[in-house]
Amino acid sequence: MKALQPGDRVAVTGAAGFIGSAVTRALLHRGADVVALVEARASTKNLDGLAVERRVIDVVDPSSLVGVFDDVRYCFHLAARFGFWPRDPAPFYDVNVYGTRHVVAAAWRSGVERIVYTSSVATLGLWATRAGRPSREEDVADLAGLHGNYKRTKYVAEHEVLRLAGEGAPVVLVLPTMPHGAFDYRPTPSGRVVLDYLNGRMPGFVDTAMNVAHVDDLAEGHLLALERGAQGRSYICGGENITMAQLLATLSRVTGLAPATRRFPAAVPLVAGGLSQFVEGVLLRREPRVAWEAARMAATVMTFDDARAREELGYRSRPAAHALYDSARWFVENGYVAPKRVAKLSWSAPE
Repeated sequence: MKALQPGDRVAVTGAAGFIGSAVTRALLHRGADVVALVEARASTKNLDGLAVERRVIDVVDPSSLVGVFDDVRYCFHLAARFGFWPRDPAPFYDVNVYGTRHVVAAAWRSGVERIVYTSSVATLGLWATRAGRPSREEDVADLAGLHGNYKRTKYVAEHEVLRLAGEGAPVVLVLPTMPHGAFDYRPTPSGRVVLDYLNGRMPGFVDTAMNVAHVDDLAEGHLLALERGAQGRSYICGGENITMAQLLATLSRVTGLAPATRRFPAAVPLVAGGLSQFVEGVLLRREPRVAWEAARMAATVMTFDDARAREELGYRSRPAAHALYDSARWFVENGYVAPKRVAKLSWSAPE
């Protein structure tokens, strides 16, 4: 078991990202000396006001990592390329696969005591969810179902990390579910659901389900994996499994906005995604409003069981309502929601 001590020097790749910045804040709260590793063109809004040492790196270029991990005790590798519609798939492999190998190898060579790699629940099989059982770490992926370059490259990257772990690299893996909360500047696909609801762009829903987690709980899960995780072992860190209907009802309850009650067949987002992908992606050569992979996700049950993390790490999470409330408040307070919709809000914080 490792122990994070005040003053420990900890490197975080992707430190300016949604989950990465939450990990950074959690580390600072524990008194760590954080080295925030960011790419040259990345937005660093999430690091504003944080007492961190910033270093620009390019995970694709191993030479940019020389000396980065000197005197670093621990490393969190969260940097990744994400998206549903890439013009060129090569950068996904460069960053998610080769970049991950470069970071883990460089940190290992430098004597870093533990490397926490942020994988994804997208690498897991969803066979059991069709029968009502949430997916677990041991559920083997359906390769035919790994649609999109993000899922494919995260799956390959996880394999490469486990290969290095087999050679002795001090690695533990965290598989976060769908994060919600403050500082979602991009916003993420999960945050986009909240934002679309707030702006009245959610006329209805498909009968599906997902695992909603507070981003700060996911950050704490990363620290627990660092301190208590087993070498080469994977841990799902999640929150509450809820249906889309429950998610939207919760948003209505905490915001006072009218609920979205219209239920659409699963084919609706698939048709919309197919049309958007063809017209905008193929004909107009721009990112589709409804990407095909996003449409497939909207029609897929994605529930997960994080019992392993709870039993082995002592992981805990708050109810989904808290995550959704914090997400909604942050979007409103940071100008993401139209004024006419803001005027209709009547906040009710969850207990």
